[in-house]
Amino acid sequence: MPAAKTTTSTFCDLNLPAPLLATLTKVGYEIPTPIQVQAIPHLLKGLDLLGHAPTGTGKTAAFALPLLARIDLKRPQVQVMTLTPTRELAIQVAKAFQ
Repeated sequence: MPAAKTTTSTFCDLNLPAPLLATLTKVGYEIPTPIQVQAIPHLLKGLDLLGHAPTGTGKTAAFALPLLARIDLKRPQVQVMTLTPTRELAIQVAKAFQ
């Protein structure tokens, strides 16, 4: 995905559902990072994405928020599966999803 100008200043601008926005506010997320600004709208459309950004720039939230937004609570089937290369990273990602 090519680098894009980031004019988004809030998570509200990314069209995330209200419950997710409320949770983001509650946990202290205020301004999306560049990787989040670029990835979230793309992933909300259900498109594939390969993103690259330094450690600590919000990559987990960049892919987790759109996945959480697309979950249909009325469907009891597995809707999201996240694979990681290590157990430690799996634990970290699971905590971020929670």
